[in-house]
Amino acid sequence: MQPLRGILLKVLSVCMFMAMASLIKAASSEVPPGEAVFFRSFFAIPIILGWLSLRGELKNGWKTANPMGHFWRGLVGTTAMGLGFTGLGLLPLPEVTAIGYAAPLLVVVFAAMFLNEQVGIFRLSAVALGMVGVLIVLSPRLSVGASMGTSETLGAVVVLMGAVMAALAQVFVRKLVATEGTAAIVFWFSITSALLSLLTIPWGWVLPSAAAASMLVLAGLLGGMGQIFLTSSYRFADASLVAPFDYSSMILALGIGYFVFDEVPTHTMILGAAVVILAGVLIIWREQRLGLKRAQQRKATGNVGS
Repeated sequence: MQPLRGILLKVLSVCMFMAMASLIKAASSEVPPGEAVFFRSFFAIPIILGWLSLRGELKNGWKTANPMGHFWRGLVGTTAMGLGFTGLGLLPLPEVTAIGYAAPLLVVVFAAMFLNEQVGIFRLSAVALGMVGVLIVLSPRLSVGASMGTSETLGAVVVLMGAVMAALAQVFVRKLVATEGTAAIVFWFSITSALLSLLTIPWGWVLPSAAAASMLVLAGLLGGMGQIFLTSSYRFADASLVAPFDYSSMILALGIGYFVFDEVPTHTMILGAAVVILAGVLIIWREQRLGLKRAQQRKATGNVGS
């Protein structure tokens, strides 16, 4: 395990995905979410093929021994993507980002449930604290006085559902890296999601303008790069360790939301996001302490053996 490399790759993926989300949001008034999923998936494929070529794996890098594993990962991941893209058209970017922070918190729980990763009471307590922060962000949209018919409330529900699916998708990735190469995981996700997105054609695909098409193509290219970095990060560190670094996206979301989309974050959203980020920092601090303890134990064992 090389956790620092995993963390760096995770942060790079966050930057790519935030730029991608901004482009999707900019085109959301013109292009439906299912069509946006197609652009993001289809135009990620050239990036992946180019990456395979540079690594000398173009002939064999995409081969898989677990096609059904890729299908289920693709189904869950495509659903998460579609829900997230829908939310981008209904809510401010910082709010979508803050609600999406439920995903890395849920990964910690799902990693313990499905991957048998060791998760102690401290980390579970931090997850609970983080979920309180997510509820604070959601509270204005889901309060008793809020109408379920409003687009903002619908957006909050959709983004939260997307976060659950995104967490499950990350767990599928963690399982796949045990037997599959990074290239195969990324390649087959793009293929699967592009094909699945075609099922949304009856729900109103449009011919986008040149500007919208350009943004969507660029979003696909950035998404391909981000997917490579994300998948690679889980090869070097536990899912429960790298997932909290999703929180670095809030700085980008606040800046892009304010300067590009003229979105001013509410005090409630900032408070909730701060609570979630605090939970993430606690998890990271705990992992660092445990890492130091394990290193000391290995050193002591080595000294005894010598």
